[in-house]
Amino acid sequence: MESNLYILQSETPFVDLGGGVSRQVLGYNENIMMVKVIFAQGAIGAMHTHPQSQTTYCAAGSFDFTIGEVTKTIKVGDATYIPQGMVHGVVCLEEGVLIDTFNPAREDFL
Repeated sequence: MESNLYILQSETPFVDLGGGVSRQVLGYNENIMMVKVIFAQGAIGAMHTHPQSQTTYCAAGSFDFTIGEVTKTIKVGDATYIPQGMVHGVVCLEEGVLIDTFNPAREDFL
């Protein structure tokens, strides 16, 4: 399980997740995965949990981001760290892009 060495946006499909959210899987192997997630204003990334550790970078827009019991507004340049198994989710306040990195990779995204 390994991506190409170069992942060109024009050659990498987006998956429409519904509700104004789409996902593009970028580089990965069994140990790491980077994913671009695009949100329309008002779109919701429902509260969920998974066994991977996750970091998220806000590349565009702004979001109410909840990790555990704490919600903070993040905007361009802000980031989060989500430990394995911790409940988290987002509400998009302003159309935006999140860049997620997972360890190990999310095989369910492939």
